[in-house]
Amino acid sequence: MKILTKPSLFEPRVIGEMAPAARIILYAVLLGWAAFVLFPIYWLVITSFKNAATVNQGPFFLPWVDFRPSLHAWRELFVDDYQDTLRAYFNSIVISFSATALSVLVGSMAAYALSRVHYAPNLITILFFIFLVALTWVSISTFAIDWRLAVAVGVALFFFLARAVGRLYQIRLHNGDILFWIISQRILAPIVVVVPIYMMFQSVRMLDTHLALILTYCVVNMPIVVWLMFDFFNTIPRDLEESAQLDGATMFGTFREIVLPLSRAGLAATTLLVMILSWNEYLFALFLSTTKAQTMPILVAAMNAGERGILWWTMSVAIIVMIIPVVLLAVILQKYISKGLLVGAVKG
Repeated sequence: MKILTKPSLFEPRVIGEMAPAARIILYAVLLGWAAFVLFPIYWLVITSFKNAATVNQGPFFLPWVDFRPSLHAWRELFVDDYQDTLRAYFNSIVISFSATALSVLVGSMAAYALSRVHYAPNLITILFFIFLVALTWVSISTFAIDWRLAVAVGVALFFFLARAVGRLYQIRLHNGDILFWIISQRILAPIVVVVPIYMMFQSVRMLDTHLALILTYCVVNMPIVVWLMFDFFNTIPRDLEESAQLDGATMFGTFREIVLPLSRAGLAATTLLVMILSWNEYLFALFLSTTKAQTMPILVAAMNAGERGILWWTMSVAIIVMIIPVVLLAVILQKYISKGLLVGAVKG
């Protein structure tokens, strides 16, 4: 319903709309923020069309006005060194997408189990398991014992010791303790564990392989998936699951048919975050890969240590190409995040 009033910059002309002055201020702030956010991307784009002389002369921002564009950086990356570029790009896509899918799949099921099932494992049993795993690893790496024999002995010892000694001590852990232990693995600095991980993959001859990086990225990012999805699953009403189980649905069927559609926003946001972390991972890729499994962050970093200095023009091209998959994934998942928020707002 419209209200007839005198035109004013500070009063809305229609109920439910903003005043003209407020709209002007809002759009000015949004345009300013958009320019602030998009300017680094614009700087990358124009730098990719500059040559060494133009870059060294100073900050020029208008092609065909301040400088003459050149395609030599694109030609250098995709014509002269196209094999290294395509190999690193392909490796990043395979490793990042595989690690993201695996960590989200396993981490989501773990988070759902922690949010719905009450666990009370024996602390002594867990300590025995850790001790036997370490003992098995030392036996294989130091004493050259066959890994099948060492694993079989370790499993047998764990079975008997857990049943014999586990009954004497009744110190139990709970879901909160398990969740804190999981997220504490992400708090640990990666530089602390990168050397043991390197030695582990070296002993099994898996260095410079896709599988080594996929497993490492998956394990490193899984605590984030568990932590985020645990909160999303807790917001879903349990009445829906109980009703489905009364109708004969299994726990896995309830998770697939009810919980996952309602947690679409959480899955999309978590997938995007894990994908960004995996795509930009540098430290583990530096230690665990050399040539065959080299990723894009390593390729970009190599342009900063050449004899000719920092190749800003070629580095800009590599970064532009590097951010394309992440941007496309964000655009694809954006609609699922919006739909998931709308669905999650309706209870029952």
